[in-house]
Amino acid sequence: MICLGIESTAHTFGIGICDDKGRILANERSVYKPKKGWGIVPMEAGKHHEETRDGVLRKALEKSGKRMEDVDLITYSRGPGLPPCLYKGMEFAKNLAGENKIPLIGVNHCVAHIEIGRLTSGFKDPVVVYVSGGNTQIISFSESRYRVFGECMDIGIGNALDKFGRSVGLDFPQAPKIEQLAKKGKWIDLPYVVKGMDLSFSGIVTACLNKHKSGEPLENLCYSIQEVFFSMLTEVTERALAHLGKDQVLLTGGVAANLRLQEMLNKMAKERKGKFAVVPRELSGDNGAMIAWNGLIAHKSGQKSSRDVDSRWRTDDVDVPWVK
Repeated sequence: MICLGIESTAHTFGIGICDDKGRILANERSVYKPKKGWGIVPMEAGKHHEETRDGVLRKALEKSGKRMEDVDLITYSRGPGLPPCLYKGMEFAKNLAGENKIPLIGVNHCVAHIEIGRLTSGFKDPVVVYVSGGNTQIISFSESRYRVFGECMDIGIGNALDKFGRSVGLDFPQAPKIEQLAKKGKWIDLPYVVKGMDLSFSGIVTACLNKHKSGEPLENLCYSIQEVFFSMLTEVTERALAHLGKDQVLLTGGVAANLRLQEMLNKMAKERKGKFAVVPRELSGDNGAMIAWNGLIAHKSGQKSSRDVDSRWRTDDVDVPWVK
């Protein structure tokens, strides 16, 4: 069975193609880049998706060696995400499905990040650290759903890093540039905000910006904001492992590419005699392959989906009958 997946929740328009053996046949994308000093402008990102989608589809089909006639299922990211972007992906998916008489299913973007991680790691029942632009959640399976055991209370960790980087003059994407600058920095005191199992990042960003205005070297700020953010995440993840009695940690989402975050979580897991895995870089950020894989296993489990979008569709609102 061949599935084509369409990702369009934010800055990335991606199309992935996979089979029911878990083989990724293609994973093409085009990324909207905002103007210097700006964050994502949803309407502009949606326009980008509309302008690039035909080219991305063509590349994905060429890479996979497939034609639309070979595709058995089309799936798209139904939410959560930016509405103008979600609608462009849904419209494209509906058109392709209608023109080619192919079944269509919408999937949850966050759950897709988890499922591509379970596929690549082989982990069956991990505690998932899902870190992206708009999402920061500590997740694990319980009673037919992926339950959120801790999350950000204000802005996602990726958006927090980008907001800080943008405010100090770094170009998009800011988070990788912060990671590089951090290698040259040293520790300075910053707030540390963990409330139970939840996290707050916005006040820490404000504290960093105030210190920047006071002349603190940028390298020190980059180093310290990473150390605080990632220490907070590691603390909450370790507490989830202890409470749930689990021993696998899976890191996924766009911020999963950060080597310092990987190092901290891996060390914590080893100290608890557990295992750590991170989704490969080409699959950890937003991509169509994860949407294709999630849609395929959801379809095979008999799950149906309404053909619309839901910009606020939470991870823990999704039944996952394919997980036992």
